[in-house]
Amino acid sequence: EQNIGVIVYSPMASGLLSGRMSKERIQQLPEDDWRRRSPDFQEPRLSRNLQLADLLNEISYLHNVPAGVVAIAWTLRNPVVTGAIVGSRRPAQIEEIVPASELRLSESEIGQIEKFVEDHP
Repeated sequence: EQNIGVIVYSPMASGLLSGRMSKERIQQLPEDDWRRRSPDFQEPRLSRNLQLADLLNEISYLHNVPAGVVAIAWTLRNPVVTGAIVGSRRPAQIEEIVPASELRLSESEIGQIEKFVEDHP
């Protein structure tokens, strides 16, 4: 209506939705890593976020892409979103997520993700 776009920050939730995070890996983060103090990386949110990552992993398997690509694609499919700020530490990580811009999730897959988010606020 107002032609205002939205840029989403951290659609992979600072690595939580990348498909590579686990409780064990989080416990091994350096003491000075800010994520150790983030509520999203602590219970009860941590279990919920890792469950969402598991769902994204299941969907990503069907598309032969990493879970983070599904997280980004789900974000970009929202018509008000004009872009996503995605952090990376290595060039290979950038190459890995490029397919997110073209990945088209099915209505069923979108519904699964949205139902999870609704059921687990």
